[in-house]
Amino acid sequence: MYNLNLKQKIGLGILFLFLLLLLSGGLGIYYLTLMRGDAEQILKNNFESLKYSHAMQRQLDSFLVNPTAAVEQFNQTLKKQEINITEPGEKEATRSIRRDFEKFRAKSGGFEGLVDSLQRDIQLVLSLNMDAIERKNEQAKNTADRALIYISLIAALIFFVALGFLFFFPKYIASPIVELTHGIRAIAGKNYDQRIHIRSEDEFGEMAEAFNLMAQKLDEYEHSNLAQTLFEKLRAEAVINSLRDASIAIDNGGAVLFANEQALQLLNMPASDIIGKAPELVAARSDLFRFLLEPNQSSTFKIVVDGKENFFVRETNRIKREGGELGVVYTLKNITVFQEKDIAKTNFLATISHELKTPLASTDIGLKLLENNKTGSLTPEQNEIIQDLRRDNQRLIRLVSELLDVTQAEAGNINLNMISVEVEEVIQYAVETVKNQAKEKGVSIQLNIPHPSPRIKADKEKAAWVLINLLSNAIRYSPNHETVVLEVFRSETGFVLIVISDKGPGIPIEYQDQIFQRFFTVPGGQKGSGLGLAISKEFMGAMGGGIALKKSKGAGAVFELGFREV
Repeated sequence: MYNLNLKQKIGLGILFLFLLLLLSGGLGIYYLTLMRGDAEQILKNNFESLKYSHAMQRQLDSFLVNPTAAVEQFNQTLKKQEINITEPGEKEATRSIRRDFEKFRAKSGGFEGLVDSLQRDIQLVLSLNMDAIERKNEQAKNTADRALIYISLIAALIFFVALGFLFFFPKYIASPIVELTHGIRAIAGKNYDQRIHIRSEDEFGEMAEAFNLMAQKLDEYEHSNLAQTLFEKLRAEAVINSLRDASIAIDNGGAVLFANEQALQLLNMPASDIIGKAPELVAARSDLFRFLLEPNQSSTFKIVVDGKENFFVRETNRIKREGGELGVVYTLKNITVFQEKDIAKTNFLATISHELKTPLASTDIGLKLLENNKTGSLTPEQNEIIQDLRRDNQRLIRLVSELLDVTQAEAGNINLNMISVEVEEVIQYAVETVKNQAKEKGVSIQLNIPHPSPRIKADKEKAAWVLINLLSNAIRYSPNHETVVLEVFRSETGFVLIVISDKGPGIPIEYQDQIFQRFFTVPGGQKGSGLGLAISKEFMGAMGGGIALKKSKGAGAVFELGFREV
């Protein structure tokens, strides 16, 4: 048996409707043509005979008035009637008219009797054609009634077929698609036992067979890999639990994927209260977990473990692959040992700095005494040696002072005297301090300060120290006879910005993120302690402001300071 596909079924359905429409139209055309023929016959034959009969009656009435003309007209009309005989009995009546007319014309009979005979014959022709018209009209009405019945039946058939087509065909098309959609959703939900049953030999049946085969293969694959997947899961959990650092993973779907033993200990929660739960629910029960979820959390924080303070930092690792992000892993690194070493180092530096201040001060006093003529005259060579010693001693004093500032900043012991001060006053003090350094290199300092000068909230000495450090660096790295530009702006966020730019070699891009680290100096550049910018950052942060390097690829460095405006 030949099986029709979906395309052929749709085509046959549409063809069937088309044939019904064609049949309806054909019947309508047939009956309209039939009725048109009947009407034409009535108009052509019977109405012509009626016209001729009425004309002969009028002409017959004119025989007494104008016999010659009336007889000729009657003869012409009678000839037309003789060639338009269509009805039974009409021929005999017409012949009788001809016979009586010829007698009338020959005057071979009684005149009055011939006129009456002609009137009767003409009336007979009229009656025959009138009867024919009524009969043909009735026939046309019957034809119209039959046409109406047949066309109505065909129209009703088309209507019911189309109605059935409208109700059943969309269902025939949509039902398999709906069933397939439910099946696909079940497969997407990992229900590989799902099957669809469509009893059809067309494309829908083939689609159902293909879907069921796919589901069967997926089911086989799922069961064949289940043991391997469980093994890999256990191995992954063993690796995660072996990590020394506490680790917590959250997948892209918004659920906690895993938390190793170290993390569970820090959170003081069982795995059942964390794994698979929404992060918001876990955060509601754990302050530490809520702290971990905070964005841009990079500072060191303390957690008491076994009655002892431990220091941690959070690392965030986003798991990505082509097509998007899979999730994020938070790692808590225990830096207690490093923190203790850093505190010990800070204490050591503070102790050494204090211990060095006294002998360095004594050395400075001794050098001043040697320079005094009261202690004796020095030769030029001796005086040059004294100047070299003084420069080295001043460098050591400055280094010790910076080390003390660093240790105070690390310990959080920066003493601030926050006051309201005009920014121009601080700038003028700093410029006056570096004036001699700039004069030695022929470097000019261009100031662009708005008037009236903005007032800032700052420690005047610390703010001046930061400005002196930046201006000193700008002068040091600028070529001779160049210009260092210092500009002051007001920001829309309530800060006063001081921008210092020079024409020096600039800072290579690969080192721009490291310049605020302690003891860092740009390789190949002029040697320094590497503490000035680090101390500046600590001072600015303590005053509620900030310092930043505007990154650029060209020559010259541009630093920006931000102070809170009063």
